[in-house]
Amino acid sequence: MSTHVSEGGASDPIAYCRDLVRKRDYEAFLTSHFYPREVQGAYLALRAFYIELATVQESVSNNMIGKMRMQFWRDAVKSISDGQPPRHPIALALFDVTRRAKIQPYHLKRIIDARDAELHTPTHLTLDSLLAHAESTSSTFLYLLLSLLNLSSSHTLSHAASHVGVTQTISTLLRSLPFHAQRGRLVIPAEITAKHGVNQEEVFRQGGNAKGIDDAVYEFATVANDHLITAREMFKESGGKVPGQARPVFLSAIPAALYLERLEKVNFDAFHPSLQMKTWRLPWRVWKGYYAGGF
Repeated sequence: MSTHVSEGGASDPIAYCRDLVRKRDYEAFLTSHFYPREVQGAYLALRAFYIELATVQESVSNNMIGKMRMQFWRDAVKSISDGQPPRHPIALALFDVTRRAKIQPYHLKRIIDARDAELHTPTHLTLDSLLAHAESTSSTFLYLLLSLLNLSSSHTLSHAASHVGVTQTISTLLRSLPFHAQRGRLVIPAEITAKHGVNQEEVFRQGGNAKGIDDAVYEFATVANDHLITAREMFKESGGKVPGQARPVFLSAIPAALYLERLEKVNFDAFHPSLQMKTWRLPWRVWKGYYAGGF
């Protein structure tokens, strides 16, 4: 199965990826400008690949079509490794990345497998299941970025990236809670919602007014914040500062951290309208994070 893209996309793969990231992942596009110029195109290619997989679930009418899309990307990764990428702009851009950097196909396949599994189990019964999914998606993507910058051998950076990936995953789920609730899906693990007596149907009908939902959001957000704190503590020997070459990778923690701060200010009401709006503070915080070395 192939995807429908214009011939222009195939003739300028990086431009296609840049446009896709700019339109569909504002935060990633914002942080892309802080990568060294020589790898910005590679970053955009990897992020476009990640977005493509993350949005399959919402863009197909049934799971079978979704599985066909996932198989296309499995075959594409193998073809890229064999030096014969399919004529798809993201695949062509990834092929260029693999020629310039030591990108492990294993990481690409791991993300595909996790997104494929998500087609069948879009929600999680336990927190452990959710954390495993975060490790196979968000954290694995950060490992790819460390490889892109020739930093994958650092245990400290990889360990910190693992925790940042969990924070990103949970903050993304919390931010999308209203979207999924409208579609009859509760993305907080059942293990947490059951503890607080949350009734799914009430959440679908009443949103933030449902009994126990704020407490469940608080507990879920606390897990995200705990992982963020752990990631920051990995850099305590350097005064809390991320090494200069690795800073672009850890800028991706800033949108998640800022969202958690905003969530706390509205008393963990994940349905509060203000949380769906962009904040002017984000570009400033990203700029500050890059030059100060924090996240």
